[in-house]
Amino acid sequence: MLQEVWKKTYHAIGSLFLLYRCYSRCRGNESSDAHCWTALFGCRCWIWKPVPLFISEIAPPKYRGGLNICFQMLITLGILCANIVNYFTSKLHPYGWRISLGGAAVPAIILGLGSLIIVETPTSLIERGKKQEGLKALKKIRGVEDVQKEYDEILQATEVAKKIDHPFRNLMKRSSRPQLICGTILQVFQQFTGINVIMFYAPVLFQTMGLGGDASLLSSVVTGSINSASTLVAIFGVDIFGRRALLIEAAIQMLISQVITGVMLEEHLKATNSISKVYAYIVVVLICVFVSGFAWSWGPLGWLIPSEIFPLETRTAGFFFAVSVNMIFTFLIAQAFLTMLCHMKSGIFFFFAAWIVIMGCWAVFFLPETKGIPIDEMNERAWKKHWFWKKYFNSDDEAIKPVGDKASTEEKA
Repeated sequence: MLQEVWKKTYHAIGSLFLLYRCYSRCRGNESSDAHCWTALFGCRCWIWKPVPLFISEIAPPKYRGGLNICFQMLITLGILCANIVNYFTSKLHPYGWRISLGGAAVPAIILGLGSLIIVETPTSLIERGKKQEGLKALKKIRGVEDVQKEYDEILQATEVAKKIDHPFRNLMKRSSRPQLICGTILQVFQQFTGINVIMFYAPVLFQTMGLGGDASLLSSVVTGSINSASTLVAIFGVDIFGRRALLIEAAIQMLISQVITGVMLEEHLKATNSISKVYAYIVVVLICVFVSGFAWSWGPLGWLIPSEIFPLETRTAGFFFAVSVNMIFTFLIAQAFLTMLCHMKSGIFFFFAAWIVIMGCWAVFFLPETKGIPIDEMNERAWKKHWFWKKYFNSDDEAIKPVGDKASTEEKA
């Protein structure tokens, strides 16, 4: 659908949803009308998810990782700005909450203006038959005139993709399973690191540990700052060290932080149901260590890797399948966290630590390295050479050809 709908209009309408939602919340209007617009804004959030896919298509292979993670960097800056606004407006009575909620109108306006100048990728233009515009866009993006080789590769890939009538059906093919499994399971693992519960419920978490209301909000600002600063490591390191190295290192770092935090809270909360401020601040430091590890690995790479591993014929369908899984598990974790925190208390850190062990092992044994590999060569240079996933690709043309090639072969015969 993204290839057929005018993206500028889509983004502009979505920005209007957000503006109206800000207006409604500032008025304190919680009517059914306001909730309806909130639901529409939730649908609008899906339009932001193709951004990693967009960046992966236009970025040069050797810089693709860093440029893609710039998207995540801006998200972390947005979270930080929200935490700072919440901290200072909490002291403004009685209208501080209106300022906090209404502040979301600022990015809505920026998004609306940005929708007027957004450009199409060369691949998208060529897929829709606008070959000359696609060639012109490719020259503009690369900054050179000699792009014929890359243009021919895109043209060949789009010709194959045009033969695909049902991309979601193609995802179920044997040769599409490695990308589908890795792309979706990475989204599940991203949520089971526990990062969202820490970032979303940091004030509740810190209040539970004995910090005051203002201190808990300030702690959220600190963790948000760490989140933004650590993302810079991913921007500059992902195309040097590779995706797997960052994921494995961060899994070890997050595991140590989670286990130590769980042990400390188990020891001090078990007897008195409270924790001294000294230990509370130590826990905050450990959480910052955890956040920094996530920010340069499982956070940004959770969006980067699914955007670059699918071939053109299933790229959009595969990426959106992965996004759907992410949204489902984000919802489930957000709904279950407070109940889990009340019943498990410090045990919740051990719960997520166990998942980190699983995801670390998965990165070691089942995730191929994609650093520096052109998207259209991913199958040949990554998946078919992996010790486990290569068995899904065999010499039989039917196992690796897209649906639709069979008819073409029969026609030639």
